[in-house]
Amino acid sequence: MNWLEAIILGLVQGLTEFLPVSSSAHLRIVGELMGMEDPGAAFTAITQIGTETAVLIYFWRDIVRIISRWFMAMPWVNENSRIAQSDPDVRMGWMIIVGSLPIGILGLLLEDWIDYQFRNLWITVTMLAFFAILLAAADRYAPRYRTLDRMTWRDAILYGFAQAMALIPGVSRSGGTITMGRVMGYTREAAARYSFLLAMPAVFASGFYKLFKVLVGNDTVYAGPTLLATIIAFIVGYAVIVWFLKIVSTRSYQPFVIYRIVIAAVIAGLLGMGVLSAIPSLA
Repeated sequence: MNWLEAIILGLVQGLTEFLPVSSSAHLRIVGELMGMEDPGAAFTAITQIGTETAVLIYFWRDIVRIISRWFMAMPWVNENSRIAQSDPDVRMGWMIIVGSLPIGILGLLLEDWIDYQFRNLWITVTMLAFFAILLAAADRYAPRYRTLDRMTWRDAILYGFAQAMALIPGVSRSGGTITMGRVMGYTREAAARYSFLLAMPAVFASGFYKLFKVLVGNDTVYAGPTLLATIIAFIVGYAVIVWFLKIVSTRSYQPFVIYRIVIAAVIAGLLGMGVLSAIPSLA
């Protein structure tokens, strides 16, 4: 990977991570169209540290409040100072923890599949099209009245399994969780907000886990270009968060649905013509 390729892939990661279009699929496709070997799951996970740092900064006050109040509700806190478990921020802290379990467990159990088998582009095409239909149906027909303070344990678990589906390129982390949120009746704003917060533990854990494997020598990435791509992903990702949260309250997800179907058709066509290869060529 050279520096120009790193810049392009960083832009792609930042532009697509928070939109329901699958950043991992775009990195896989753009990398191959540029004549590169598949950037790989390690590169994808590490550059996502950049985009999730953007989430950390954007939601900093909310995150600090949730974490601090969650700790203040623990048994070791003096009873006179302890916050009730029913406090909305305490409950949200628990909901994020519970919702993060499925992707953490499945990510470890299916690591080899994530790194290789799931990166078959025919799987990506199928997931792009299938989840486009699900998102369209959920956004059009699902009720739109629930807010995050009404989240239940069942909802957190279902959100978690929806996020875990994003281990397969083409599903989209935000697309899966937002679709599940809309199915359960959450407003667009609530579904998007929880999607961002829920992603943080899993993405940081995955990114630093892959970074550790690179440092100990089991995985390989191009250090300088990967760092540059991560920084670019952070800058662009922050701008996308600001834009995306502004439009979801007034507009439907239909443009993203159309985009997913179009890009799925384009990839299928390129695969049929032999321009893209379904099985990635790994570095």
